[in-house]
Amino acid sequence: MTVKTKPGKKPSKPPAASSAPRHYAVVGAGIAGISCARTLMQAGHRVTVFEKSRSPGGRMATRHTEFGDFDHGTQYFTVRDARFEKALATSAGLVRPWSANTVRILDEAGRVVASSLPPKEAHWVPTPGMNALVKQWAQPLAAADALVLETHVIRMEVDKLHPERWQLQTEGPGARPLVYSGFDAVILALPSPQAHALLLSSQQGKALMPALADVSIAPCWTLMLAFPQALQPTLPHLGPQWNAARSTHHRIAWLARESSKPGRSAIERWTVQASPEWSERHLEDDDERVKAKLLKAFTEVTGIRAQPPHAAVHRWRYAQTTEVLGKPFLWDAKSRIGACGDWCTGHRVEDGFVSGLEMALNIC
Repeated sequence: MTVKTKPGKKPSKPPAASSAPRHYAVVGAGIAGISCARTLMQAGHRVTVFEKSRSPGGRMATRHTEFGDFDHGTQYFTVRDARFEKALATSAGLVRPWSANTVRILDEAGRVVASSLPPKEAHWVPTPGMNALVKQWAQPLAAADALVLETHVIRMEVDKLHPERWQLQTEGPGARPLVYSGFDAVILALPSPQAHALLLSSQQGKALMPALADVSIAPCWTLMLAFPQALQPTLPHLGPQWNAARSTHHRIAWLARESSKPGRSAIERWTVQASPEWSERHLEDDDERVKAKLLKAFTEVTGIRAQPPHAAVHRWRYAQTTEVLGKPFLWDAKSRIGACGDWCTGHRVEDGFVSGLEMALNIC
């Protein structure tokens, strides 16, 4: 059942004291959303997190297959902020350094320059997959029945029974319509275009829209390949000696041998990420066409001509920020709507964590 209210109406400021516990809705369970929600919960507030996928993680994603797992989104992260370092210390043993043996591909023939240069800063990966960190940090929320998965928020409205609060129209599993109500504030931990679209369709949060519209995020097509034949004694290794590469090929920006990461299975697996420019031009191509083009480019760069028994692609419509917001979060105190994410200050995992943290600390 859908409860309708007058479009454009904003809830009035609640009479409760600012120090009183409040109920926050956080839309999005990537690292920004979970960082924000955990901080609010630790401050004594009630939180409900909504995520349209089956598990938390966002672009810190892991694809499970019969040949092993693929980190088909974020490949690794760095640690620069002391608060992020402190948070990671609570997950001792889960995060391990990845000696990626990264090279740079000079051209489309696969010629290499700057081979085996050590990274300027440590590269870290959770085990057994990139999604493990956010999933662990989301456990207290799940235990408190505060994590609502497979639920897409499609509209924000004023709560008809309590006009000083918000309600959210959602589609749950099987596109079942559900309404959640009683929120004192709403935090959109989504890519900026999705946050903008939700506010626009809801006719709410007009004060945030200009800033959201100024942010640009490029897409990315990702190819996942598995070569289980490389485990055979007659074929002990497949392809180049390096494990990761930044590429200047016109289709490919990054390649990584998944099995080189700590805590992964030994089956030869590669994750290949297309360049932002190529991904943008081919954004609406069908999967098979994208797969064929990226597989051809992979062969050109690596020299691997064996046919992979497993090949799949995934499209990230919003992958890497190209024009940032320039501050760690957005907050409109009048409407009590906020927005956060890595796009606020960059595109790294740490940017997302800090954005969610500072969003929560600002409104606690």
